[in-house]
Amino acid sequence: MVINFSSPIPYYVQLNDALRTEIDTGTWQPGDRLPGEHELCDRYGISRTVVRQALRELELEGYIYRRKGKGSFVAELKISENLAQRLLGFHQDMIERGLTPNSQVLSSEIESAGIKVAEYLEIEVGTPVIAIERLRLVNDEPRILVSSYLPYELCPGLEKLDLTDVSLYAILEEHFHLFIARGRRYIESVLADEREAGLMQIESCSPLMLVNSISYRADGKPIEFYHAVHRGDRSRFEIELVRIQEQGPVRKTLWSSAANLPLSNPQARTK
Repeated sequence: MVINFSSPIPYYVQLNDALRTEIDTGTWQPGDRLPGEHELCDRYGISRTVVRQALRELELEGYIYRRKGKGSFVAELKISENLAQRLLGFHQDMIERGLTPNSQVLSSEIESAGIKVAEYLEIEVGTPVIAIERLRLVNDEPRILVSSYLPYELCPGLEKLDLTDVSLYAILEEHFHLFIARGRRYIESVLADEREAGLMQIESCSPLMLVNSISYRADGKPIEFYHAVHRGDRSRFEIELVRIQEQGPVRKTLWSSAANLPLSNPQARTK
């Protein structure tokens, strides 16, 4: 690809597209060093400022990472996960993306619900729950450490089943006739402790994305609460936003009300 100097598209955007195509098509593999700034300038006939801006954009997009004094390198692919628009289990989500998911079951046992688990599952503290801890892998690389908690009375015997490379949601549907209708998820950033770092093959205090999730049946009763930490360098979440169109009369009323608000009243603008 060459830069079209007569195009209204900014040069750095064209260069960004060209470099990203090289990465997407596999010309450059994760860990490969990109050509240096001077080489890119000569190859595309553009200034160093344009090259730096294109590389900066690629870095922000997660396509490359830069090492001071060594250059720019192709980053490992970040796995996108559906966060809000579709309620999928990890296993199904990865398969639909053409990836190979695997799981290592670290523990599966019955225990008494603590305060946090009881609150999320809307049960009494001390109620028996099935606690399952799994290390989720994508193409044999550790990506997620997840602990799932389910009321024992809903799925007795689940703790004895082999969940190594199967979907927990599929097991709940097929064996226990439990169907998840909706969910709620809370996300925050945390740092990896020593155990998490060891299991996920990263440095201690590396960035993680923490997801707390509650899954509900159609009748509104919780089925599962899970606590999961995702590798920050390998994960990103997709959220699809849909704007709901207000009805005409309501829109007109809101517009009229807003038009009559005094600009000097900040509280009125935020009501």
